[in-house]
Amino acid sequence: MVQPITREGYDKLKKEIQHLENVVMPEIAEKIAEARAEGDLKENAEYHGQREEQGRIAAKIAQLKTRLADCRVVDKSDMPKGEVTFGSTVTIIDIDLDEEETYEFVGPGEENYDGPVMKILTTSPIATALMGKKVGDQVSIELPRTTMDVKIVKIVDHGE
Repeated sequence: MVQPITREGYDKLKKEIQHLENVVMPEIAEKIAEARAEGDLKENAEYHGQREEQGRIAAKIAQLKTRLADCRVVDKSDMPKGEVTFGSTVTIIDIDLDEEETYEFVGPGEENYDGPVMKILTTSPIATALMGKKVGDQVSIELPRTTMDVKIVKIVDHGE
C-alpha cells in the first residue's frame, strides 16, 4: 500500500539510510576486522557481537528502504480542505469517556507519540476511520481490543 509522506519525512528517512550505510556499517566492518585479527573466532565474543550488530543494522537498512519504496511524496497544501486527510490535525471527543484528543496524520518516519498532539500514521486504525470525514461527523473506530465512538470537533488543515 502506497503511503503519503512529506518531502521532509522522505529526506529524513533517506538521510538515516545514508548514515547507516556510509558511517555505521563501515565502523562495524572495521571492528569485525580488528576482532578477527585477535585470533580464534570460536571464543571471540567481540567478533560475534559485531557480526550480530552488522546483521541487525543490515536488516534495519532493508526495512527503511522498503518503507521508502512504499511512500509517495505529497504536498500537504494540495490536500482537500475541511475534511480529514493526510497532514490534517484533528480534534475528536471520545463520546463514552467525554475526553478530547488531538492527532496529526503523518507518513512513515514522522510519527511522534509525545506532546499535546500525537503524530500518528495515516495507516493507523484511528486515521483510517477518520479519513474523509468532516467536523460534526460521528465515527466508530475499530481498535484491536475495543471500539471507540468519537465525534470530530475540529480539523486544522495543512499549514493553518
